[in-house]
Amino acid sequence: MAVPVAFFALFFAYPVTAIVGRGLKAGGDWQFGRIGEVLARPDILDVLWFTTWQALASTALTMLIALPGAYVFARFDFPGKQLLRAVVTVPFVLPTVVVGTAFLALLGRGGLLDELWGVRLDTTVWAILLAHVFFNYAVVVRTVGGLWSQLDPRQEEAARVLGAGRFAAFRRVTLPALAPAVAAAALMVFLFTFTSFGVVQILGGPAYATLEVEVYRQTAQLLDLPTAAVLTLVQFVAVGAILAVHAVTVRRRERALKLVDPAQTSRRPRGAGQWALLGGVLLTALLLILLPLGVLVERSFDGADGADGAAGSGGYGFGYYRALQSAGSGGSSTFLVPPLEAVGNSLRYALVATLIALVVGGLAAAALTRRAGPLVRGFDALLMLPLGVSAVTVGFGFLITLDEPPLDLRTSWVLVPLAQALVGVPFVVRTMLPVLRAVDDRLREAAAVLGASPLRAWREVDLPLVRRAVLVAAGFAFAVSLGEFGATVFIARPDNPTLPVAVARLLGRSGELNYGQAMALSTILMLVCAVSLLLLERIRTDRSGEF
Repeated sequence: MAVPVAFFALFFAYPVTAIVGRGLKAGGDWQFGRIGEVLARPDILDVLWFTTWQALASTALTMLIALPGAYVFARFDFPGKQLLRAVVTVPFVLPTVVVGTAFLALLGRGGLLDELWGVRLDTTVWAILLAHVFFNYAVVVRTVGGLWSQLDPRQEEAARVLGAGRFAAFRRVTLPALAPAVAAAALMVFLFTFTSFGVVQILGGPAYATLEVEVYRQTAQLLDLPTAAVLTLVQFVAVGAILAVHAVTVRRRERALKLVDPAQTSRRPRGAGQWALLGGVLLTALLLILLPLGVLVERSFDGADGADGAAGSGGYGFGYYRALQSAGSGGSSTFLVPPLEAVGNSLRYALVATLIALVVGGLAAAALTRRAGPLVRGFDALLMLPLGVSAVTVGFGFLITLDEPPLDLRTSWVLVPLAQALVGVPFVVRTMLPVLRAVDDRLREAAAVLGASPLRAWREVDLPLVRRAVLVAAGFAFAVSLGEFGATVFIARPDNPTLPVAVARLLGRSGELNYGQAMALSTILMLVCAVSLLLLERIRTDRSGEF
């Protein structure tokens, strides 16, 4: 456990603590009175209120739309089911910048709705809520649907034989068994929407700001570290409380249920009602998931095939993609290097981050498997904190803490994969932990009796059993590292931008060419993430309700 603890202490706790210290210290003394001063400001109260109510609304809307999908994937067997499961999961591994860009192409100025009916929803809360549902649909489908598919339907059937109606049988038998999974999914959706950054930054405009967006504004634009520090503490407390409740719901689910093979519980739909439900879920997937992504791809080819790459030349072509090959194309000075170089940069950074996440996360999962107690459970919860604590704070903390020997890394390329690995480690742990816990300790003991060292026992016993889980963990870590934005926007060098940073820069400048290049880069990033997801879906075996 020493390596994971040291990694998180040095590259997570130290930068975050340093930022908070700089904001709340004056003359060497802590100024805790600043907390009350900041939280009493009307503009900050507005940010706190918006962050909370939009997260609640996003969670409620996501659960309402996604729970029927969870039931369909759990109980119905239909052609293309595995492909559709992978498709609905693609948004979850997409960078938030791509999600924001896709909905901007659908709902924003010059978007599909604007062209057809003159309707614009960008800079409205509806665009933010819909994008959050798009992003988190898979969390509910996989968490709730994965467990639902392993609940024995004969228990509900027995209740109906005893005279209970369909709804009463569901309420008294299935719902109590599903409740921990539903609660866990709702908590994770609330966590991701409470800490939303890229989606709100792109779609919300200046009128809307979550805590994460406000931390970025206070840090990068206003240089107001005291306010940023207070908001970071508020978010830290809120995320800690959410993760604590989530850990309780997960333990309840692990202890209380006896599960069956999902193959025994799914069947073809029967009756008009079930076929209508399946059709409704397919229509939801088409409109909510495939339409925004399709519009994004269409806009990347739209009207930019002129010799100068200018928009409005008519028809479809590769003009926006060709413009990515040169810096300052069309008179733009957005980049010091051709934007297309961001593809290679992102792939290199993500590969290194994946390796770091596998080593740190694998060691953490192994330690959590072989030890028990309150400290171990606390460490398990702490591993999830990078998913909710302000990535903006972490990125800025890197700049002000890792600037002196022996860790003067401000000009080093390794800063980016280190920040990305922080987000990848929780996915590695959550993927490998259930598989490692399922390994029979007697196998390790037998290897030790035969003279195998702990390292050889791990290589000969554990590794063959967890190899597929390692590949799945690597796929998730690679996808989320590729799309990390909050911390990378601070530490990526101008001559080595990543794909999400490049997209955000292009969207931040006016002009059809910049907009089209942002669509083209987002399409490339979407395709890389989608291919990664489809590959890991083919080797994934455990569908019991984790990501």
